[in-house]
Amino acid sequence: MTMERNPLMRLVVIGNGMAAMRTVEELLQRDGGALYSITVFGAEPHPNYNRIMLSCVLAGDKSFDETVINTREWYAQNGITLFSGDPVAAVDREAKTVTSQSGRVVAYDKLLIATGSRPLAPSIPGLGLPGVCAFRDINDVETMLEAARTKSRAVVIGGGLLGLEAAWGLKQRGMSVALVHLMPTLMERQLDVPAAQMLQKALDRRGISFFTSGQTESITGDGHVEGVQLGDGRYIPADLVVLAIGIRPNIDLAKAAGLQIGRGITVFDDMRTSDPAIFAVGECVEHRGQVFGLVAPLWDQAKVCASHLAGEATAAFASKALATSLKITGIDVFSAGALTAADPDDDEITLRDDARGIYKKVVLREGKLVGAVLYGDVTDGQWYLQLMRDKQDVSVWRERLVFGRAIAETGKPVGPDFAAMPDDTQICGCNGVSKGTICKAVREKNLTTLADVRAHTKASASCGQCTGQVEALLAFVTGGVKTAKKTICACTDQSHDEVRAAIVGKRLKTMAAVRAALGWKTPEGCQKCRPALNYYLLCAWPGEYVDDLRSRFVNERVHANIQKDGTYSVIPRMWGGVTTAAELRAIADVADKYAVPTVKVTGGQRIDLLGIKKDDLPSVWRDLNRAGMVSGHAYAKGLRTVKTCVGSEWCRFGTQDSTGLGIKLEKLCWGSWTPHKVKLAVSGCPRNCAEATIKDVGIVCVEGGFDIMIGGNGGIEVRVTDKLARVATEGEVLEITAAFLQMYREEAHYLERTAPWVARIGLEAIRRRVIDDRTERQALFDRFLYSQKFAQTDPWAERVAGSEAHEFAPLEEV
Repeated sequence: MTMERNPLMRLVVIGNGMAAMRTVEELLQRDGGALYSITVFGAEPHPNYNRIMLSCVLAGDKSFDETVINTREWYAQNGITLFSGDPVAAVDREAKTVTSQSGRVVAYDKLLIATGSRPLAPSIPGLGLPGVCAFRDINDVETMLEAARTKSRAVVIGGGLLGLEAAWGLKQRGMSVALVHLMPTLMERQLDVPAAQMLQKALDRRGISFFTSGQTESITGDGHVEGVQLGDGRYIPADLVVLAIGIRPNIDLAKAAGLQIGRGITVFDDMRTSDPAIFAVGECVEHRGQVFGLVAPLWDQAKVCASHLAGEATAAFASKALATSLKITGIDVFSAGALTAADPDDDEITLRDDARGIYKKVVLREGKLVGAVLYGDVTDGQWYLQLMRDKQDVSVWRERLVFGRAIAETGKPVGPDFAAMPDDTQICGCNGVSKGTICKAVREKNLTTLADVRAHTKASASCGQCTGQVEALLAFVTGGVKTAKKTICACTDQSHDEVRAAIVGKRLKTMAAVRAALGWKTPEGCQKCRPALNYYLLCAWPGEYVDDLRSRFVNERVHANIQKDGTYSVIPRMWGGVTTAAELRAIADVADKYAVPTVKVTGGQRIDLLGIKKDDLPSVWRDLNRAGMVSGHAYAKGLRTVKTCVGSEWCRFGTQDSTGLGIKLEKLCWGSWTPHKVKLAVSGCPRNCAEATIKDVGIVCVEGGFDIMIGGNGGIEVRVTDKLARVATEGEVLEITAAFLQMYREEAHYLERTAPWVARIGLEAIRRRVIDDRTERQALFDRFLYSQKFAQTDPWAERVAGSEAHEFAPLEEV
């Protein structure tokens, strides 16, 4: 006699988004695969992806593939039937079936609805014009990216989280961006007025225009969007309009099925709807009068729902204090709970430092923390959030609370107290990963690196804002016995420093030799390690190692900067920013001959020819070479420019010949190989017209000498230089600059700018070797000069003279 196995129950999931598939993942962890046959219907043609990362895709920080949470292979491996691009059109509760748009009819025993939300779209004229889109899914992002490739002006309507991230992403893609917001200040639901003002000021400096208190009256255009008309008469031209003013639960399907509906699908504490066989999770639900637009409660809903689907009847969903943050590089914002005091007995404690761009406010009620707003320094955000959730009495810390956990608890800076931190404390908000999940994975799987933790838990694998906390937690769990070193890439367990040491110590002179000697996991390497190894070998063995063109980025291979429309930018070198009539005439002739659409003076005092076709590059180089002009290396991991002011030769304030010194520096350093781009400047007096104090190396001329400044950066995160030394002669400037650059070349990690390198190793360590130790300085200077013998060749002239075919196939960008 044989026993028949009980047939699996049928679970149908309507929705293939983050909440739905997190519920399925949680169910599988509870052995749900042995209970259910699972069928998933998704409206989009894609597998499950992380919508939180759409702003990173728009800004170019991530590819779509990097946002995919569950691949199609994952569904197959777990026995899940996925119907993507085929949304459910109807639910028959009596027959217990769903019917999809394509006509598929599938029966269920249990049904999970996770239809998410839809963008708010006010009834304003012009909303249906081509060129108007929302910012909700990857299709919207693709629409925006296509507009960025072909158009120039964008208007974003909405100054909340999504609107700001959309505006920043489009700005990163090269568009002129204006943002319209109905309220007087940005993110008014998450930020108080001072924090919002600081945020707007920072984004304004980055080139985004703001139209606050702006009521959109209409979107104008004849056959395509042309602009946005505001109610107060202001008009904004636009080729693209993005709506990002909010969301509302997508309840149409549930309403048609006769389920109880409020603002969302009504669910009880077990995530069941008014029909006991139907569950719902995500942005489509309403629980105890509350709807949800942030990811953290969705993860909690998924756990509760999965527990009940698996037969565990005790789990209950309860709303917690929620936090928001902004995913814009270099701008840190955190908000949780009450923004302002609700009654006169509440306490508001603020700390503001405009010079450092820091603002902090905590709101206390009856000795408990009920709100926190942080701008510029969000280190303690999760700690504040946990205090709110625990409803802990913080009266004893009142005077110190606004300074953060370290000062509040001990009166002096300390690291996070992971031992006292509850296991359910959320570390990674994007992926809903708690401290307990990370600790368990580290211990059970013997994880030792950040990459391992990311691979097994997804913590810090999305926006990366929690990376430091994940690394610190990893070190805490491993007890410091095994450190979470940063490897070059997933192909190896070796760090950058270990690889560089092995190349020199073992005299490894080819990439194949390095990979063989150090046990590379991938025989050919990857797009991340090949450029790094190529640079390290080139730096260690100048004159011996042959530069591998295939292991360079596309711009370095074609000796020009590729633009968003597929054309190229060509910048000839102008020594110290000085040019001649003959050079200008040659540039003008090239612009006419090749119909160059844009000729622009750069911030580095050179002239940029933009919009050159790929096939015209060799001819353009040849014509510029004939006028004596060489490549400006505007695409290179090497010296870009030496910016100068006119100095003592012309300026009545000039103390030294800054132009002449700048030319000498440029002729000494041009063509050099460096871990990242390098920019120099020489200012003829402390008025600093050449902006020397935000360059990798800056020289400020003073009475009787020169101040040598290092480690500056004028990018998104501005870093002012550190003063390395004051010297009396130009010869000392040249020697010390070359020695510093050689030390940077030999010891920095590939793609590490001088600013983070100087911060990492310390100014005093550099000063000891480059200033105090004359023997070491001379040795570095000599090695620099030796390397320059092999580096100072003009790639344009070589390519024009050579007969080899041009290689334009792009190496995938890191």
